[in-house]
Amino acid sequence: MVDLGSGAGRTVDDVLLTRYAAYLVAQNGDSSKPEIAFAQAYFAIQTRKQELIEQRLLDSERIKAREKLSESEKVLSSVIYERGVDEKDFAIIRSQGDKALFGGRTTLEMKSKLKIPVSRPLADFLPTLTIKAKDFANEITSHNVVEKNLNGTNPITKEHVDNNLAVRKMLRER
Repeated sequence: MVDLGSGAGRTVDDVLLTRYAAYLVAQNGDSSKPEIAFAQAYFAIQTRKQELIEQRLLDSERIKAREKLSESEKVLSSVIYERGVDEKDFAIIRSQGDKALFGGRTTLEMKSKLKIPVSRPLADFLPTLTIKAKDFANEITSHNVVEKNLNGTNPITKEHVDNNLAVRKMLRER
């Protein structure tokens, strides 16, 4: 029974609403009624919680991708050090790979474009997909350096640039 304004009562059916239907009723209801105000506050809080959860999941995925990139860079560096490439040349190879992946922009140009401090790694600020793209190019290069028995800075640089160009091409096509 529900009370009517005249003091009389009337029987009404209970209605089971989906969560979305309850949300729509709350959002379109009269917020001066305590039940509607409560429902509106409830849905606002739940929406914010969901946004935070989704952001945390995205952040977690990005962190995992960044850790994976660090590992692939370590593997690549160890593979090419065994093949006559020193630390200075490794930095050049990485920079040339970045230049290929970023459409002709060097690592420093990308840092400038993205307003990243020069002392910080570029990958710390890249989107997840770009981090994964760099990782994929590293993995291909590591594999091909061993598979093709490449030695020295120039052949390995060419291989790394070719792999980054291929990854860039695939990303642009998709």
